[in-house]
Amino acid sequence: MNYLYIKRLIDVAITLAGLVVLFPLMVIIGLLIRISDGGTAIYSQTRIGKNRRPFKIYKFRTMIEDADEILFRNKDLYDQARSGAHKIENDPRVTTLGRFLRKYSLDELPQFFNVLTGEMSFVGPRAYRPDELQRYENENPGDQTFLNALLSVKPGITGLWQVNGRSTVSFDERVRMEALYSQKISLMVDLLIILKTPLAVIKAKGAS
Repeated sequence: MNYLYIKRLIDVAITLAGLVVLFPLMVIIGLLIRISDGGTAIYSQTRIGKNRRPFKIYKFRTMIEDADEILFRNKDLYDQARSGAHKIENDPRVTTLGRFLRKYSLDELPQFFNVLTGEMSFVGPRAYRPDELQRYENENPGDQTFLNALLSVKPGITGLWQVNGRSTVSFDERVRMEALYSQKISLMVDLLIILKTPLAVIKAKGAS
């Protein structure tokens, strides 16, 4: 049977099961975010998906409402976000509740809906922002092969980067790691990543 067909079946099965089990938790998280500062619970942002197709990714909001505007206006913050793994240590824009949600990847639960709509897969490369890709391409023209590889598959909620240290992995290392995944995709690799994901979430290594 075709790998992509089986992968899609697995995606739908895991996502539906996850929504059934985790929906009460998602409701509670949404209410806590609303109560904490009165802002919206769900945050959306444009990301680049398979074949460079842009889509809206959904997450629980972990930052103050105008976080993106602050990032792009503040060169120091943006440069910190661009370096390493794009996570700013002690980011002043992240709320107290947001730090907890990020630590255990609970902010990513709304991405189940991205998987259901087919924009994402449960396992795949990270979904990058347009400005991240543009800057990386400008600074690393010789690495186009790596980018083409990782953009040839759907981005995922979890992947090699997430189970191998997250923010402890540099951006360049992540691109090569996820390009390797994209070139060597198989059900066995996907299943190994899925099995490693719960422990990675619990250990919260590299989370911020």
